[in-house]
Amino acid sequence: MTRVEQWERRTDVPLILLAVAFLVAYAVPVIHPALDPGLLDVLNIVSWTVWGAFAIDFAIRIVLAEDRWRYALKHWYDIALIALPLLRPLRLLRLVALFRVLDRSVAASLAGRALVYAVGAATFSVLMGALAVLDAERASDHANITSFADALWWATATVATVGYGDFTPVTLEGRVVAVMLMIVGIGLVGTVTGAMASWLMQHGSKATAAS
Repeated sequence: MTRVEQWERRTDVPLILLAVAFLVAYAVPVIHPALDPGLLDVLNIVSWTVWGAFAIDFAIRIVLAEDRWRYALKHWYDIALIALPLLRPLRLLRLVALFRVLDRSVAASLAGRALVYAVGAATFSVLMGALAVLDAERASDHANITSFADALWWATATVATVGYGDFTPVTLEGRVVAVMLMIVGIGLVGTVTGAMASWLMQHGSKATAAS
């Protein structure tokens, strides 16, 4: 096991806890914009503290890596996540750290792992997409997504690739969030379909062998 892998195993749980803390610090002001200024300041401090922790974690992994340039290129998404304070609604992508431990704890079979990932990704995508699009859209004069309930409905329809069109983002950031959710939705449909087909084939083969 390399030094980077050892570090990642030690920091998996702390990073997950920090990601959850960030989710709370981000979600509360979005859902309840009329917060006490003091509480809002505390939540902002939590958000920036988590950002700093993620930046430090990535810097340590770069230092521990044997080939630093190759590691940085391979983990380009970590660099993007650290730079996300420039795009407020997209900060929620930091929550991908939650899937580090999930990868080692789900079922051993490929079909089981794919299904667990699909369910987890769908749940997180809907929640994060709803928060991000509401954060991006609420301040626009022409917005039609102005409540968390509307945003949640829109995110669910988008991830499910239904696309009713009753709610649509009008801002640039909101449309970026929409495109990302569309990509996730298309991938999830294929993943769930493939996992279910694999599961049916495995159980069909077992039933045939038993008979």
